[in-house]
Amino acid sequence: MSRWRSVMNCVPQGSVLGPILFSIFINDIDGGIECTLSKFTDNTKLSGVVDMPEGWDAIQRDLDKLEKWAYVNLKAKSKDLRLGQGSPQYQYRLGDEGIEGSPAEKDLRVLVNEKLNMCWQCAFVAQKSNRILGCIKRSVADRLWEMVPPLSSTLAGPHSEHCIQLWGP
Repeated sequence: MSRWRSVMNCVPQGSVLGPILFSIFINDIDGGIECTLSKFTDNTKLSGVVDMPEGWDAIQRDLDKLEKWAYVNLKAKSKDLRLGQGSPQYQYRLGDEGIEGSPAEKDLRVLVNEKLNMCWQCAFVAQKSNRILGCIKRSVADRLWEMVPPLSSTLAGPHSEHCIQLWGP
């Protein structure tokens, strides 16, 4: 039978304990939020439709609530990604600091830009796959070239196939 052991400040990576503790930790983050709050493994997104100044105010009120939660629980890092053409210029803030705008952000390992154009994602995946293939080429001896196809499909394949339905329908 296992014995109880105290955990000082970390959780072993890959254990089932990490996601459970994370869920418990952020359980109260959405209290009183008006807009849409999406919670992922290591990421939280606040989103809303802004077609009138009341929409800006609702998002700012929610950002203020999230800032208070983050001040109590952790140090927040945030970016403002505007989607669509002609997005109104409004400066959101967390506390006293303005939120920095960003032309593109990674969302669940998929690079999304403000125009929802997937060419950045394709270039990013191609670059990563080429680096992996270069590593394989440098590390495989000449007499073992029959190992290259299985290695490339095993090591580079998952990167090129991740979310392919999203960025390459």
